[in-house]
Amino acid sequence: MLARNLLSRAILLRSLKNAAANTKQITRNSGHGTWSYRVPPPMPSNKTIYLAEVLGGICWWWILYHIATEPEHVYGEWPYITPDTWTDEELGIPPDSAGPLKK
Repeated sequence: MLARNLLSRAILLRSLKNAAANTKQITRNSGHGTWSYRVPPPMPSNKTIYLAEVLGGICWWWILYHIATEPEHVYGEWPYITPDTWTDEELGIPPDSAGPLKK
C-alpha cells in the first residue's frame, strides 16, 4: 500500500513537472516565430512594417493604374446596349393581345 502511494505520487509529480515545462514553452514545435497564449504577440520589426506598406502601395498602384488605362477589364469588351432597344420577343414578353388581361 505504501509503495502504491509513493508510486502514484511520483507519477503525479512527474506529470505536474511536465505540465509546468509545457507552460514555459516559448517556441512552437515547428520552430517558426514565437508562441504566445493569452498575451498579445510580439510586435513585428519596423523593417517588416515598411516592407508591408511598400508592397501594399505597389499592389494598389497596379490595380488603380490598370483600371484607369484598361477599363475594359472591369466593364467588359463588348459595346453597351441600352435596354430600350430590346424588343418584347428578345426579352420573352408575350404580346399585349395575348393572355388573360387582353381587352
